[in-house]
Amino acid sequence: MVDETDLEHLRRCVELAAEALDAGDEPFGSVLVTGDGTRVFEDHNHVSGGDHTRHPEFAIARWAAEQLTPEQRAAATVYTSGEHCPMCSAAHGWVGLGRIVYASSSQQLTAWLTELGTPAARVRPLPIGEIVPDTDVDGPVPELAEQVRALHVRRHRTS
Repeated sequence: MVDETDLEHLRRCVELAAEALDAGDEPFGSVLVTGDGTRVFEDHNHVSGGDHTRHPEFAIARWAAEQLTPEQRAAATVYTSGEHCPMCSAAHGWVGLGRIVYASSSQQLTAWLTELGTPAARVRPLPIGEIVPDTDVDGPVPELAEQVRALHVRRHRTS
């Protein structure tokens, strides 16, 4: 269940997604919060240079693997503007991160991009639970999903 603290972190993810879009990138943003509630890492997409592995959730997994103990990783929460792709879900699982909370789902994103006439992604969008079945996941959050949708509309109507 998503509470007010979760919403605060998700709002920051949407801000980061907007920053990515303003920088000419795809609108995705994520933050990592430790078990004690401290935001320790945040990032947004950096795929516009051609490296499509530069997702913020993947960066979080790598940072966490280098900076946090296994216990700290398990107690942490990843917040993100959009549900993890399969690559990021796998990275999340491999490094043993805890809960994931997302504003918009892969299913929503796929529908939005289809409506906007964008080509299908090279990687099939799958729910996090199909990649990392035992992960605690919450989302989507309707009031924030609409904001994320607006960012994607802006991205694909101007590209």
